[in-house]
Amino acid sequence: MADASPATQSPISGASVRRGDRVFGGLSKYAGITVLVIMAAIAVFLVWRSIPSFLSNSANFLTEEGWFPDADPPVFGIGSLLFGTLVSASIAMLLAVPVGIGIALFIVLYAPRALATALAFVTDLLAAVPSIIFGLWGLQVLISGSEGVQRWMDSYLGWTVIFDNRLDLYGKSLFIASIVLAIMILPTVAAISREVILQVPAGHKEAALALGATRWEMVRMAVFPFAKPGMISAAMLGLGRALGETIAVALILSAVFEINVHLTEPGGNTFAANIALKWNEAGSNGLSALIASGLVLFFLTLSVNMIARWIIARRAEFSGAN
Repeated sequence: MADASPATQSPISGASVRRGDRVFGGLSKYAGITVLVIMAAIAVFLVWRSIPSFLSNSANFLTEEGWFPDADPPVFGIGSLLFGTLVSASIAMLLAVPVGIGIALFIVLYAPRALATALAFVTDLLAAVPSIIFGLWGLQVLISGSEGVQRWMDSYLGWTVIFDNRLDLYGKSLFIASIVLAIMILPTVAAISREVILQVPAGHKEAALALGATRWEMVRMAVFPFAKPGMISAAMLGLGRALGETIAVALILSAVFEINVHLTEPGGNTFAANIALKWNEAGSNGLSALIASGLVLFFLTLSVNMIARWIIARRAEFSGAN
């Protein structure tokens, strides 16, 4: 058979394809190195600006609950900030991740097409709402609207200590902040989980149903193994936003620098909210102390993402796609 005519040959030659691959590979490598350099530069800047406060601090930086960096002598620590940040983000994750994954499963596998389209649109729209709107809603509506629920938890779940309210005051608390954070990260978790579930090969689901599995068994045996790494990534992105949220938390929390396990009592603070509230009024040593707390938040977020990446890498060995 005669060779194909020049008119029928691909206009892209092998040499140009290889050249394009080399250019794209070089740009990708450059972009990756640039990201690492920027992260290293941020870490160096934070450490450099934090050194004065570390040297002047007269209290234990990790355990001290007060925040008086411009006093004489300076006394400040991150104990209460670390507690508030971790507790609020953890509760938000416990509330948002199961609901977000459930919403994604319902949209993809259970809901009629018209309802699924509407729910997907609303979910994506919620992700675009500014955080200050959630904060104002929590401040004006949720605090007063949830008082009855908090009193019920105090009466029937107070034995857990967590929901015990010794002051009989229900206002700005870590519990309210956690609920607002959960609502804020819910669209992110739901939207990414939905896209991951949509990528599950139809053959996997059809094979499970053909073997007699119920719909839930199909989800558990065919969908979850394939989508689990993506769901973990969605949860970690939500956690990253919860750890670094500023304005909404600053509006809701009363800045109290103490570790209080009674989560419905007023008080609590986080790294991001404290930086936003204290920055304009801080002196030179106070600014250094705030940067030091930002350094801790930076390494906390980096550690969370590294752990998430390690979990995803382990799960990727068998994701159902191999």
